Amino acid sequence: MKLWFVEPRANVFVSGVKDSVAKTVVDYLYKHCPPESGIVMFRSIPKPPGYKIYTVGPVRNSMTEISGLQLVIETLKQS
Repeated sequence: MKLWFVEPRANVFVSGVKDSVAKTVVDYLYKHCPPESGIVMFRSIPKPPGYKIYTVGPVRNSMTEISGLQLVIETLKQS
């Protein structure tokens, strides 16, 4: 997985390869990852907004969609 995607945070993967390879990897993960994986994948696409978010299982942060734009809801930790 780390050969094709960048992992900026544990179990969060961002595509850095051609669309066809990224789609193949995402499809493979959907078939083979158990539901408890909690994986978030960002894949670049050629139309706005330029990316699509895929998840497998429950993820740490909530996801939402506003006007067709997929967003990850981050909570700020106050110190």
